[in-house]
Amino acid sequence: MSEALRIGIAGLGTVGASVVRCMTEKEAELTRQCGRMMTLTAVSARDRTRDRGVDLGNAKWFDDPVELARSSDIDVFVELIGGDSGPAYDAVKAALEAGHHVVTANKALLSKHGVALATIAEEKGVLLNYEAAVAGGIPVIKTMREALAGNDVSRVFGIMNGTANYILTRMEEEGLSFEDCLAEAQRLGYAEADPTFDIEGHDTAHKLSILTSLAFGCQISADDIYMEGISNISQADIRAASELGYRIKLLGVAQRTDSGIEQRVHPTMVPTQSVIAQVHGVTNAVAIETDVLGELLLSGPGAGGNATASAVIGDMADIAKSRPGFQHGPVFGRPAAKLKPYQRARMRAHEGGYFIRMTVHDRAGVFAAIAKRMADNEISLESIVQHADGGLPEDQKNVILVTHETTEEAVRKAVDGVIADGHMVDKPQVIRIERAA
Repeated sequence: MSEALRIGIAGLGTVGASVVRCMTEKEAELTRQCGRMMTLTAVSARDRTRDRGVDLGNAKWFDDPVELARSSDIDVFVELIGGDSGPAYDAVKAALEAGHHVVTANKALLSKHGVALATIAEEKGVLLNYEAAVAGGIPVIKTMREALAGNDVSRVFGIMNGTANYILTRMEEEGLSFEDCLAEAQRLGYAEADPTFDIEGHDTAHKLSILTSLAFGCQISADDIYMEGISNISQADIRAASELGYRIKLLGVAQRTDSGIEQRVHPTMVPTQSVIAQVHGVTNAVAIETDVLGELLLSGPGAGGNATASAVIGDMADIAKSRPGFQHGPVFGRPAAKLKPYQRARMRAHEGGYFIRMTVHDRAGVFAAIAKRMADNEISLESIVQHADGGLPEDQKNVILVTHETTEEAVRKAVDGVIADGHMVDKPQVIRIERAA
């Protein structure tokens, strides 16, 4: 049997502790599968005294993760610190430069520095594995990086944040407000004390930027993602969507067009009969559309200690199975030097149309004024209805519009026109309707 693969782990939080526990409990099975043992030789974390409920054995302790990353005591550096800079970046860069393989669950780091780190990894002939960075335990990275060779990807989209999906699921199933569902998510540990990263789309955007690079062979460009969160989704939107045959999900969508690549994260209405509409709670799902395979949907646990640890262990096992002198594949499916510059697509018609909810004063001429503003901006309406809402005063009504294909710019101009006419009571709600798997 080959020599043991020496593992160093930086970060012993929920995921790090789960990785250590899995390595211990599954040692014999992992050794059988990989043909060599994986042994924990070194660790680093902020607090030496904390009881993490796992046996660290004889692992050497490093107070400085960068020192661990450079250590000759390890073959693989596992980064579970988090953050797009600081110790996480310094340690991963140091490990790669020292010729160590790296496994990370850090989507923020890869979204910001992925191409630069990939360049170092490929120059040094080592692996940079990151399955746990996107959609937890779902093997979407391996699928896109390895299994879809020969396929031309046209679109990748999905539910990539369990916190947001949990909130939207509870709002629909139990009729609760966004605020109540968020509080419950925080109580259960699904949402942080400051939930902004999850509910406003940042987490999904980081993951989407990585998938975009894999799908289209371009450099990562997280700053070019249109982003909108779910904090303004109300029960009125949830009910109206249901009556129209839709369900609201926070989706990340990347697709190739004639003029470039479009990336966006926002609440989306998907048909209730679609597969992705059946993804509830903290579950994640990623759909990939290709020319050869067609549509592929991967779904499963998207977060949590065990799901993320499973992906980390899988990445470690891939390294254990590799052999010295083996030429490793490129980090993002293509050599980093050959990743094309990201080209942002021009604004174009949205294939699924839009849902628009306006709370307006209930008076004569409002419908006509709204219809005129839509016509002035060449927006074709599939339907326009007055929607009763028991929560509104008698002199106010919700007007629900569903458009045919149109552009974001046209919708925004039309809505601004209705606001300028003085008919609107408060801020309108605009949600894209997406064709979905």
